[in-house]
Amino acid sequence: MLNRTSLAPLVALGTLWAFCNAQAATPAYYDVTYRATFVPDVAQVEVEVQLTGEKLPSKIRFRADPQRYRNFQSSDPLQIGEKEVVWQPQGKQARLKYEFFVTHKRTGGYDAYKTRTWALFRGDKLVPSASVTAQKRLQSRATLELVLPPDWTAAMPYAADGKYRYHIDDPARRFDSPAGWMLVGKIGVRSERVEKVNVVIAAPEGDNARRQDTLAFINWNLPKLLQVFPHFPKRVLVVSAGDPMWRGGLSGPGSLFLHSDRPLISENRTSPLLHELVHVAMGIRGDDESDWIVEGLAEFYSIQTLRQSGGIGQRRYEQAMESIGKWAARAPTLFVKSSNGATTARAVLVFQNVDAEIRKLTNNAASLDDVARKLAAERGEISLTHLQQVAQQVAGKPLQSLQREQLSQPTSAPKQ
Repeated sequence: MLNRTSLAPLVALGTLWAFCNAQAATPAYYDVTYRATFVPDVAQVEVEVQLTGEKLPSKIRFRADPQRYRNFQSSDPLQIGEKEVVWQPQGKQARLKYEFFVTHKRTGGYDAYKTRTWALFRGDKLVPSASVTAQKRLQSRATLELVLPPDWTAAMPYAADGKYRYHIDDPARRFDSPAGWMLVGKIGVRSERVEKVNVVIAAPEGDNARRQDTLAFINWNLPKLLQVFPHFPKRVLVVSAGDPMWRGGLSGPGSLFLHSDRPLISENRTSPLLHELVHVAMGIRGDDESDWIVEGLAEFYSIQTLRQSGGIGQRRYEQAMESIGKWAARAPTLFVKSSNGATTARAVLVFQNVDAEIRKLTNNAASLDDVARKLAAERGEISLTHLQQVAQQVAGKPLQSLQREQLSQPTSAPKQ
């Protein structure tokens, strides 16, 4: 039998173990400040990354395209490779500087551009993608600061915390960094609160972007979208610019880009703007064969939102679905890495069938809306298997309309 004296070391050891566990579980923070300096006649932006804290990451590995990121400098150890930069912060404060070249061309136009009066780009690109080596409990608190010419202003996906100062918080990352579309320069901005969402519309001065029309269109349609996606971001930024920017729409966290010449409603009764707003609402991405899910849901809800808001009547909705049915017949398969127009059209028909099947199985107690809402709450990567699982949770049994064999068959005429 153990006496109190023999138990004492065990109690002490247990106390020490509990203390160490508590310490390991308690987060420790360090501060990250990103400072970006813009000069009108200079193609590149000077970026400084400053770390401050009692404990800093031991290593930060940046995946840096040498065409966009150059001239890395730091007083701390720095290894510069062909496409990777490894930074080893020392002590309680560390600084890294580099140059970011804004302008970037993709097929069909530019997805980032800088002139002497404005710059339009993704915040995700301002800082190279990074992986961090640090204690598990060590987390960052990040701030973005912009240094702009006196006659420039900024439109950001973040609310300002001081003049051109923005707090960044991404719970999915241990090393927070900027994200979403950003526009700085001599710009025009319109904003309004639509229900619980702060909507900001921005474009360069002199551009033919229809800021007020866009704001009115969102005011008309967003309430219907919020019925499906109640956890829509509290702030959404829509940035526009004309040529030579890419002539389409591209979404990002809490933001989207839409070329100035793109209509709010196309002749085929779909809406590029609503399509991108659904992407913002859902925040999902497909695996190597599931981009059709991402694009199909965005197109399905852009059309349904227009229908429900009265943006298009029943006759025009039926015409839109008939057109989609014809387009869908051109897609030999759904399972491709990147969904084109025909693939997306075919996916719209799939989700129309999924909605009908869920409603039938649940006596109209549930619908595709419940599936989309769950996916938006989870965000992240989506696959056919995961879609099937979520749909089964909603419908109570596996859906025939989502079986791979069914999806591999030729398209059928759309149901009205």
